[in-house]
Amino acid sequence: MEPESGVTSGISARSASTLLKAYDPRETVEQLSGNLPHWRQKGVTYFVTFRTADSLPHEKLAQWVSERTDWLRKNPEPHSDSQLHNYYERFPVRLQKWLDEGHGECVPRQSRLRAIVEDVLKYFDQKRYFLGEFVVMPNHVHAIVTPMRMHSLSAIVGSWKGFTARKINSELGQSGSFWQKESFDHIVRSPASLHKFEEYITANPGRK
Repeated sequence: MEPESGVTSGISARSASTLLKAYDPRETVEQLSGNLPHWRQKGVTYFVTFRTADSLPHEKLAQWVSERTDWLRKNPEPHSDSQLHNYYERFPVRLQKWLDEGHGECVPRQSRLRAIVEDVLKYFDQKRYFLGEFVVMPNHVHAIVTPMRMHSLSAIVGSWKGFTARKINSELGQSGSFWQKESFDHIVRSPASLHKFEEYITANPGRK
């Protein structure tokens, strides 16, 4: 029997702080479409979260999407630093809190399935990206990652989710969506911001 609180966190052999490529306000930022925020800048470090398909109750997610749509309507771009702070507190931060409540079947709680996710995260470390600190929670995953040249964050996270979904579904003898289609990613803007995300990941197991 697997422990009910089973989670795993880890970090690459080197300090994630040495890998930081922070946001550069002089460079172009691309915004991708979707229900979740996706800001991109070449060569930077990201804090990434992806979750299981059943990790949030439908009614909570519908409320979140409705409120976010209303906020964006009332706060057209370009957004000030104050608006961005308000946005992240009201939407991404609140989403993280809901994930920590542990909704859904929480399949990655099982050690053999959690190991699949860990191994995939580390597989292309230092080949396609630099992997910093990460944690595999019962219904979601957090990771700090810096894509290498020619490898996009979308492709990296898509590969993580696609391969782990196939392996886990095979292990469980099931099919269908395992991870939620969209992921949440946040550009790391400074060493202080990186430290904040590292602390969040380290403390995350204690929240569930």
